[in-house]
Amino acid sequence: MRKDFGPQTWMFPMPVLIIGTYDENGNPNAMNAAWGGIFDYNQIMICLSAHKTTDNIRKNKAFTIAFATAETVTESDYVGIVSQNKEPNKIAKAGLKSEKSKFVNAPIFTNYPLILECELVEVMNEGEGGGNFVGKIINVSADESILSDDKVDPKKLHALTFDPIRAKYVALGDDVALAFREGLKLK
Repeated sequence: MRKDFGPQTWMFPMPVLIIGTYDENGNPNAMNAAWGGIFDYNQIMICLSAHKTTDNIRKNKAFTIAFATAETVTESDYVGIVSQNKEPNKIAKAGLKSEKSKFVNAPIFTNYPLILECELVEVMNEGEGGGNFVGKIINVSADESILSDDKVDPKKLHALTFDPIRAKYVALGDDVALAFREGLKLK
């Protein structure tokens, strides 16, 4: 038996993304958002309502995407519930450390081990300051602590996902099977 819930914004997994930008004074800002994902081969899309972050992205034409982890859950949640408009010391209070990206005009928060550095391509479905922000991935920066065989290891990353039904953070789990191999058993 199945149960119908009607239209819902339920997608699994929904990555917890920390968007990094610079404000008009060159100060780093971070925002937690879960409505984002791969848009095209080398592009990411994030759906945002009007925020200081959206203003910053439009101004600088750049942003970074850090993947929140089990180890950064407190600071990741904090930057999602506190606006830098109301708390100018938000980054310091969160304990985030930043450095300028070598590739785009946006900060890299070194607390996060995996970061996408992006240039703004376009804003789709614009309305009241928000929209769907499409960024071209210029570089992927990974801390060596999350690498195995010179590749990002999801088990070492401990990436967070957002459970939109229960409003909880869930860490990604175990390996299940090899992609593009498991289905061969049925051929």
